[in-house]
Amino acid sequence: MDEQQQLAAIRERIDQLDREIQRLISERAACAQQVGLIKQAQGPNARFYRPEREARILREVLARNEGPLDGEEMARLFREIMSACLALEHPMQIAFLGPEGTFTQAAVHKHFGHSVTTLPLNAIDEVFREVEAGSAHYGVVPVENSTEGVVNHTLDMLLDSPLKICGEVELRIHDHLMGKMSSLEDVSQVYSHSQSLAQCREWLDANLPDVPREAVSSNAEAARRAANEPGAAAVAGEVAAELYGLNILVRNIEDHPNNTTRFLIIGREDVPPSGEDKTSLLVSTHNKPGALFRLLDPLARNGISMTRIESRPTRQRMWEYVFFLDIDGHKEDEKVAAALAELEEASSLFKILGSYPKAVI
Repeated sequence: MDEQQQLAAIRERIDQLDREIQRLISERAACAQQVGLIKQAQGPNARFYRPEREARILREVLARNEGPLDGEEMARLFREIMSACLALEHPMQIAFLGPEGTFTQAAVHKHFGHSVTTLPLNAIDEVFREVEAGSAHYGVVPVENSTEGVVNHTLDMLLDSPLKICGEVELRIHDHLMGKMSSLEDVSQVYSHSQSLAQCREWLDANLPDVPREAVSSNAEAARRAANEPGAAAVAGEVAAELYGLNILVRNIEDHPNNTTRFLIIGREDVPPSGEDKTSLLVSTHNKPGALFRLLDPLARNGISMTRIESRPTRQRMWEYVFFLDIDGHKEDEKVAAALAELEEASSLFKILGSYPKAVI
């Protein structure tokens, strides 16, 4: 068999596989429609989106993947299939910190797929309000960056909001310099969000040391300005370049190649255990010697791993703080429940912000 015959045979096999894949996707979609009808009959309190089930499915996809596609790419394909099928059951609207073209919108699509309707909002508190009011099914907000630390506004909103954390997304951040021009020599102004300017400080100092920089409300806003102001460039993501018709002058200018931002999914309902979960809570205690040790001691004695701790002022009295904790496990797990009961007893303020599946990819 010569090369042309080999190629023809392979292409015929690909065509057969495509037909089979399409048939199976249609069959899965039909099953999703049946699920939707059953749930609709349950009334207004029916739960269509199940974060714990989707997390388990994606973990199974990763576990059985044998290549040649890598695990992240395979999981992304399955995420889109699940997103399209869920839209047949119950279309969802997801609020996020906008405008369009931000990394937060990219986090929405990574977690929910592209078959949801996205609602861009101007501020983190607006995302919380839309979800609380029921105008959006869920919201996505940034909470911390691996190089620049926590997003304090998100933590402050969690203090008083009745919403639950329902999931998390970790997104590798790649910052690109973009503009209408074709070379660095034509850049006379750089716009970006303050965090992106900080994440790219070393590159900007080395390559554009005399060019003014201005922090704006979002990377997408920076791209919009770069599209309309002669000589202006933006530091933003690839989606913003596509959305605003900009040339990417230099790719991946972030100072740290593993720069990652974590986003929270916020909603109105508790999430059942998925098998690999995380619990976020806030606690406070009176300012006495050893107070923090007494708060953390129940976790240690019950063998619970704490993965993060942050402090924030209570905004009620001077020099009083609340602590935001992330721990391994679900609040319904036996050891976690025992530790949380002791922790609540030792706290002057205690609030479980949510138990939810750990980020899968």
